[in-house]
Amino acid sequence: MTETKDTTKGTKLGLSRPSKLELNKTVEKGQVRQSFSHGRSKMVTVEVKKKRSFERDSGGHMAEVKGAPLGEELKIQELVQPEPEIVEVEEAAALSNLTNEERAARVKALESARVANAEAAEKARLEAERKALEPDPEPEPEPEPEPEVISEPDPKPEPVPEETAPPAPVVDTARAVKEPAEADADRRPRNKKGAKVDPRKQQAPARPRMEPRRRSGKLTISEALEEQEGRQRSLASVKRQRDKEREKMMEARSEGKKVVREVVIPEVITVQELANRMAERAVDVIKVLMKMDVMAAPTQVIDTDTAELVVGEFGHKFKRVSEADVEIGLRGIEDDSSTLQTRAPVVTIMGHVDHGKTSLLDALRETDVAGHEAGGITQHIGAYQVTMPSGAKISFLDTPGHAAFTEMRSRGAKATDIVVLCVAADDGIMPQTIEAIHHAQAANVPIIVAINKIDKPDADANRVRTDLLQHDIQVEEVGGDVLAIEVSALKKLNLEKLEEAILLQAELLDLKANPDRPAEGVVVEAKMEQGRGSVATVLIQRGTLRVGDIFVAGKEWGRVRAMFDAHGVALDEAGPSVPVEVLGLGGTPDAGNEVTAVDSEGRAREVSEFRKRRDKAAASAASARGSLEQMFERIKEGEAETLPIVLKADVHGSVEAIIGALDKLGTDEVKVQVLHSGVGGINESDVTLARASGAPIIGFNVRANPQARDLANQDNVELRYYSIIYNLTDDLKQVLSGMLAPEIRETYLGNAKIREVFNITKVGRVAGCIVTDGQVKRGSQVRLIRDDVVIHEGELSQLKRFKDDAKEVKDGTECGMAFANYQDIQVGDVIECFDVEEVARQL
Repeated sequence: MTETKDTTKGTKLGLSRPSKLELNKTVEKGQVRQSFSHGRSKMVTVEVKKKRSFERDSGGHMAEVKGAPLGEELKIQELVQPEPEIVEVEEAAALSNLTNEERAARVKALESARVANAEAAEKARLEAERKALEPDPEPEPEPEPEPEVISEPDPKPEPVPEETAPPAPVVDTARAVKEPAEADADRRPRNKKGAKVDPRKQQAPARPRMEPRRRSGKLTISEALEEQEGRQRSLASVKRQRDKEREKMMEARSEGKKVVREVVIPEVITVQELANRMAERAVDVIKVLMKMDVMAAPTQVIDTDTAELVVGEFGHKFKRVSEADVEIGLRGIEDDSSTLQTRAPVVTIMGHVDHGKTSLLDALRETDVAGHEAGGITQHIGAYQVTMPSGAKISFLDTPGHAAFTEMRSRGAKATDIVVLCVAADDGIMPQTIEAIHHAQAANVPIIVAINKIDKPDADANRVRTDLLQHDIQVEEVGGDVLAIEVSALKKLNLEKLEEAILLQAELLDLKANPDRPAEGVVVEAKMEQGRGSVATVLIQRGTLRVGDIFVAGKEWGRVRAMFDAHGVALDEAGPSVPVEVLGLGGTPDAGNEVTAVDSEGRAREVSEFRKRRDKAAASAASARGSLEQMFERIKEGEAETLPIVLKADVHGSVEAIIGALDKLGTDEVKVQVLHSGVGGINESDVTLARASGAPIIGFNVRANPQARDLANQDNVELRYYSIIYNLTDDLKQVLSGMLAPEIRETYLGNAKIREVFNITKVGRVAGCIVTDGQVKRGSQVRLIRDDVVIHEGELSQLKRFKDDAKEVKDGTECGMAFANYQDIQVGDVIECFDVEEVARQL
C-alpha cells in the first residue's frame, strides 16, 4: 500500500484577545493506493484523527499537551509503510507488446515480488502483535493522543471476486496502529468490568478471518439464479457471436472469397426464388440467363435444367429434387429382427362360386370361440379374425371375384399369406377354379386345397387330386408338397384339420411383424355409408393403428375417429394381421390401396395431393396402358422379354391350338406368356387380371359381356377379337419380332486424307483434307485411322467447301472437316466415312 499524506495545517480561528476560545484542526488527510490481484489498484482517501489532551500547567490553568513521543511516531511510520506496487496498469498494457520469452520472464519476476511482499507484510503484522503484547517497563504519566486511521471507501467501489481475499496491508495497518496505541495508553489494560489484567496472562488477539468480502450493492434475481444454477450464456453474448460471424462473412465477401452453398432445385422454380436460394441478386441471375439467350422476369418460371446451369455459373452446388420425393420415407425403415413378433396368418379363400366357398367361410366363422362368447357375429365387414380353441388366431379375407386380391398384387402389396382353394368334390376343376389358381401362382402364394362337399354321394376326391396335376399343383397324396384336406362345410366335417393345416403352413412361413411402429396396411374394401361417411376395411400388416392417428389410404387421408372389429366391438388400437373397420377418411379409397400412418396433417395432405395429381395426369394420357403399341415401345426400350396375354376362346380345342402356335413363335430371346386361358366369354375377372399384369385380352370367336367391356374401357385395357387363327399369330409374331434387338449394318461411303491442320478460334482444330475414295457426307459416322489403327470413332461436326457448308464432298475434291468433341488430329491421318442403319429382325 502506498500512502501520501498532506499535513498542511489550517490557521487558528480565534478572537483578538488571548486566552479565549480557539478552534484547531485535528484531522489530517492523505491518499493511499490499494493493490489487488491481477495488477488492479485504486486510490483511497485516509484521514488521521488525533485526540486533544489537556492538563494543568504550572500556573494551574488547563493547557493542551503538544506533540507525541518519538517512539510512537516511529511505530506509526513503520506500520503504515506503503507496500510496493506489483503490477501497474501501464506495465499490464506493456505486457501485450513483449515477446513470449520476455513476457514469461516478466511474469516470473512479478510473481516472486508478490510472494516477497506477502511474506514481508505477514512478518510486520506478527511483529506488531508481539510488541503490542509486551509491557512497557517505564510508565508514562499521560498517553499522547492516539492516532486513528479511518478508511473512507470510494463512492463506487470496484467489486472484488469472492475467491480473492481482501488485501492484508490495509486491514493489518489499522489494527497495528490501533493496538499499540491502546497498549501504550495504559500499561496494564483492563477487562470489560474495569479490572486490570496482567499482560503476561492476556491471550493474543485472534487473527483476522480470511473470509470473502460481503456482497456490495443490490441482489438481483439473475445473480441469485447464476449462483444456484451456474453461469449461463447471456443474450448479449449470443448477439456478439452473431455479429462476429456476420463480420467474418462481410470480410470474406470484401476479400473476394466465394461462399459456396447447396441449392435445392425442384422441378419448376421462379427466377426470384432461385436467386434467394443462392443468396444472389435477381438482377445478376437475369444477366446470366440473358447470356444463355433466355429472357426471363423475376416472377417467371424456369425449368430444372436451366436452373442447374445458372447455379453452376455462380459456383454453387445444386441438388435436384422431384415432386415424388414427398413419398420418400413414407413407409419407414426396415425393422430389426430383434423387434419382430409372431403374427397371425392372413388367409384368402378362393374358388368357384358354386363350390361352397361362401358356406366354408360361414362354417369357419362359426368355429370362432370369441364369436360364440359374444353371442354370434353382428356384422360382416369382408375380413375377420378367428380365435382357435388352442388360442391361435387366423385372419380371413373375403374377396368375391378376386378383385381385391388382384388389386393388392398389382400395387405390390402382398396382403395374403396363404390361399385356400375351395374345390367341389362332385364337380371337380371348373374355369373359375383355374382362374383362382393362376391368381395365386402369379402372386407366389402357397396354396392349401380344401376339397369340399365330400358328404355327397357322387363325390370323388381322388379325381380332384388328379385334375390338379394339369395345373402344376401336386398334393401330398401324389408325391407333392401341397396340403389337401377333405371337408364338408354343410356337415362341418374336418374344419379343425383345415385350420391345423393353415397353422402348420404359417409356422413354416415364420410370419413376423413389428407392432411398435407406425401402422402400415392395405384396404380390403371401402364404401360410403349414410351417417358414417367413408368406411374402409383395413388389414394391418405391421405396426399398430390407434384412434386419433393420421393416415393416408391411396389418394385419400384422414384421422381415425373410430375402429370396429368383425363383431362390431369398438377398438382403441389394432396390431399386425388384425382387420378393422376404420372411420374418418375424407374420401373413399380403392380396394388394394396402401394405408400408412404419418406424423402430421401437413405430410398427409402433401402425399394425398401429389397422388391425385399423378393419377389425373395418367388418366389424361392419350396412350392406353394395355395396348400393343405401347407394349411395343416398352419392348424397344428393353423393359420386356416376354409378351403376357389373356386368352379366351369358344371351345377348348381352339385354346389348345392357339397356345401351341404361340409356343412355336417363341425363341430363346422372346416368347409369349399366356397368363390365363379359358373357354367362354370375357368376364370382369379377365379384365382385372389383364389390368394388373399390363396385358391385352385376346378373344377368339368370343366377346366380352357389358360389365367387362365397361370395365376395360374404364381401365384402358385393350380387347382384340379374332376369328382366323393366322391373323392372331401374325399380329403376335410382329410384336415378338419387335422385341428382338435390331441388326446393325454399316454402309461404306469413302476415305479422305488430312493434308493440313488449322487452329480456328471458337471452332478448334480443323483438318484440311482431300477425298481420295468415294464421298464424304455431313452428319455421317467417321473413323480416324493413324498408322492403320483406329484411334477415334464419332461424328462429323462440320464439313466445308472453301468457306461454305457442304452436304457432301466427292472424290478428288478438297474440303475442311471438324470432329465433334475431338481435337487430336495430325497430318497424314486417314478419315473413313460410313453410314449406320438398323435392320429389324424377323422371326
